[in-house]
Amino acid sequence: MFNQILKDTFNLNELQLEQFKIYYSFLIEYNEKTNLTSLSSEKDVYLKHFYDSLLISQNIDLNKIDTLSDLGTGAGFPSIPLKILFPHLKIFLIDSSLKKINFLKSLVKKLNLTDVFLFHQRIEQHDKQYDLVIARALGKLKLILKLASPLIKKKGYFIAMKGPNYEAELKHLKMTKIKLKKNSF
Repeated sequence: MFNQILKDTFNLNELQLEQFKIYYSFLIEYNEKTNLTSLSSEKDVYLKHFYDSLLISQNIDLNKIDTLSDLGTGAGFPSIPLKILFPHLKIFLIDSSLKKINFLKSLVKKLNLTDVFLFHQRIEQHDKQYDLVIARALGKLKLILKLASPLIKKKGYFIAMKGPNYEAELKHLKMTKIKLKKNSF
């Protein structure tokens, strides 16, 4: 049922649908021994992780993006669902948690994904630049902007996937001066 929602909304093919099934099964299995997500029902994972991740494709033309970095990637949301939908993407996943990086290494193999690069490090230690930088559930917008700005290519994009309190963060951000690295903004 939830696979059908993804198929209809994002025009997924059979291989992509199978990859999402594998992703869900492996996430739930791995999550029993290592806490990756608090959401474990099929409905929650498909709608709040997979569907939510793929919504980015309705706001930016990912066919024109070559490199994508996912800051604090956790269990691979949103980058792995986007890689499934847009296999041409070169994705760079950064997380300071070794248990999450180990999960992602196994997941990438299970899904037969290529051009997926994993970095077990803090974001501040990373020094590459990308066409698109995404942060989901990483922290306050002010901090995310400081971390992300050096990683965005000139004329690149940044997306912060925020929860329902984003307006208060934006308001606070407008009242605060932030020093950003000069390469992008």
